[in-house]
Order: sequence, then structure tokens, then C-alpha cells
Amino acid sequence: MNFKLKQAELEMKERLEIERKEKEDEFKLKELEMKEREKIKEDELKLKELEMRERLEMEKLKIEMVKEESNTKVQSKSDYFDAAKNIRLVPKFCEKTVDKYFPQFEKIANNLKWPKPYWTTMLQSVFEGKAAEIYSALPSEKSSDYDTVKQEILKAYELVPEAYRQKFRSYKKFDSQTYVEFAREKEDLFDKWLTSKKTKNNFDQLRQLMLLEEFKQCVHSELKTHLDDKTVESIHDAGCNFR
Repeated sequence: MNFKLKQAELEMKERLEIERKEKEDEFKLKELEMKEREKIKEDELKLKELEMRERLEMEKLKIEMVKEESNTKVQSKSDYFDAAKNIRLVPKFCEKTVDKYFPQFEKIANNLKWPKPYWTTMLQSVFEGKAAEIYSALPSEKSSDYDTVKQEILKAYELVPEAYRQKFRSYKKFDSQTYVEFAREKEDLFDKWLTSKKTKNNFDQLRQLMLLEEFKQCVHSELKTHLDDKTVESIHDAGCNFR
């Protein structure tokens, strides 16, 4: 009888212990979910703050431009543009964030209505390191074309479609990242890849991009290299290369 009693007591203790652990785990899970929600709210708040600062900075730049224009003697009502007076408004160039620099520059240039023929003149004043070397090495007819300068510099920093594709495919979550941050970074790399291929808003081009990448994954590495060298744009053209 005593043995059965002890056995019952042990079973009761085991059940209580299991229930305690289950409640503990449930509490920890809820705590983690709460922290994650708080982190998401915090991230959203930070993003809104950054957007607000950017809008305020842009308004500040516009006000400065208006003030400067009012203090300048207008030679005529022609398309005169004083690059020297606007150079100080060009954002600082940083080699670590080259991929983000050009969209930022273009946004400011368009908002302040800088004539595009002057854009490279404005840029060369802030270029440094590899970018400055690339710009200096370009012939005069190319160094005055903004799109050419931009493409050559992105190429020098390996910020070309293939590099973006590899970054997107190989990017993994860091331990210090939240899943929200990881998802946002992954999405950003995907968008950069599509933008570099000029397919972001074109379904057919996006479709061909995905099909072509899948095709390359299914053939021998030498054939893939051959296709990369040929800059093939569609799966049909890829297939025609090996008839």
C-alpha cells in the first residue's frame, strides 16, 4: 500500500513539474512575442523619424536656395546655373555606401532642379578614393555624361546586377538581427538587384530574369559562364546558344 502511495505521489509531482514547465515556456514565449512587437513598433517609429528628418532637411535646403537666389543678382531670365554656389549642397560621398549614394544625390538634384549637364561637375567635387580615380581616368566626353559616370563607378565597386544577385542569394540573418530587420534587408537587396536589371516594374522582364537564373542553375558551370559573358536576357536566347 505504501509503495502505491509513493508511486502516486511521484506521478503527481511529475505532472505538476510538467505543468510548471509548460507554463514557464508559455510565459517565455509570450514575453518574446511582446518584445518582438515592441521592437517592430520601435523600428517603425525610427523609420518615421528618419523620414521626417529627411523632409525637414529638404525643406531647409529649399529655403536656403530661395534665400541665396534672392541675394544673387540675376543676370538674365535665361537658364543660368551657378554650380559653384550649389556645390556645398552636394551630399558627402562615402565609399562604404556607394549603392545608396546615387539615389540620394538624384533626389536632391531633382528637388533643387539642378540641370543634368551640371551633375557630373557637382559630383566630382565630392568623389574620393576609387571613385575619384575612375572619374579622372574617363575621357572628357564620358566624364561629362552622368549616366556613364554612375555606371562606371558602380562597376568599379562591383555594384552591378550579378553582384547584387549574389548578395541577395547569399545574405543570411545575423544573430543580432530581428526577423523584421532581416526581412527588410533581404527585400532591399532584391529591389537593388531588380533595379540594376531595370526589371522592377516590368512583369515580363522579371519573369525572364527568374527563368534565366533557374536555367543557369541547371547547366554546367562552364555553360553558365558562357551565358554570363554573352549577357543573355531571356531563357529562349539561352537555349538558342547551345543548338
